Amino acid sequence: MFEGKRILVTGGTGSWGYELVRQLLPLNPAEIIVYSRNESSQVAMSRTFEDRRISFCIGDVRDRAALIKACEGVDLVFHLAALKHVPVCEEQPYEALKTNVIGTQNVIEAAIENKVERVINISTDKAANPSNFYGMTKAIGEKLIVYANLLRSDTKFVCVRGGNVLGTNGSVIHLFMNQIAHKNQLSLTHRNMTRFFLTLEDAIRLLFKATVESAGGEIFVMTMPTCRIIDLADVLMEAMGKHVDIVETGVRPGEKIHEILLTEYESQSTVVYDDQYLVILPTLEIPGLKECYSSYPQVHFDSFSSSQSLMSKEEIREMLVRGGFLS
Repeated sequence: MFEGKRILVTGGTGSWGYELVRQLLPLNPAEIIVYSRNESSQVAMSRTFEDRRISFCIGDVRDRAALIKACEGVDLVFHLAALKHVPVCEEQPYEALKTNVIGTQNVIEAAIENKVERVINISTDKAANPSNFYGMTKAIGEKLIVYANLLRSDTKFVCVRGGNVLGTNGSVIHLFMNQIAHKNQLSLTHRNMTRFFLTLEDAIRLLFKATVESAGGEIFVMTMPTCRIIDLADVLMEAMGKHVDIVETGVRPGEKIHEILLTEYESQSTVVYDDQYLVILPTLEIPGLKECYSSYPQVHFDSFSSSQSLMSKEEIREMLVRGGFLS
């Protein structure tokens, strides 16, 4: 799937981009093109990898002409670029719309124009029954990607939906560890809050699996473990040998106490792919797609919430060790 291919990664200088490139290089692609708008981040990334197969392209997904140019001769596109912070998207919805919705449309059109083989769009649990503007834009992005399979092209489009990934830019892990180390209190929005979590390395491995095995038009949902945020804070304090006061700051605008990866409505057309993935089939009739999954069992639950199947503190610690945060 990846050997000898030219691969474009939008938003490639972020945490997902670094890990994606790191795992792609041993698979012998011909070229990885990192497409982003931050010059200094590209320079830093080039010095980190120092690999001639990686090239860098300054550009914004809002710029359709630049994307079309960047996609020339490309076989695969991983669409990672997005405005992702809930408060930022609440306060500047026009900007979130331009990047997350119009940007996704531009990726679709650029891929089709250049006869790209496959586009993989990275989505989020916040797209399921969205309560904030970020989630709404990502939900629209999912719809656009699914619909793109009906645009009479040979390009296949697929979505991968996941939850919080440990250690990405702005991750609560970095915030908590910094507060524990340097402050006498740890800020928590709500004591009952739960979230889905996965290590970045595991997330990219699952992303590759969906890339290789998808038919086009489906949404792959990572069946991620869940934890209480307060338990995560306790584990970090215990590991760092320092206990600080926990202060509740209140739920931020658009923020949920519990996230969901799968809605009750979506469960009606969702199958169990394996122990790592669920697959949401679209209500749109995409030729041949339902037949691809006709032998897979339908899910037996109505929704998939972060309040369910919570990890123990020992399991949280093991996850943090795998992610490289604890020894």
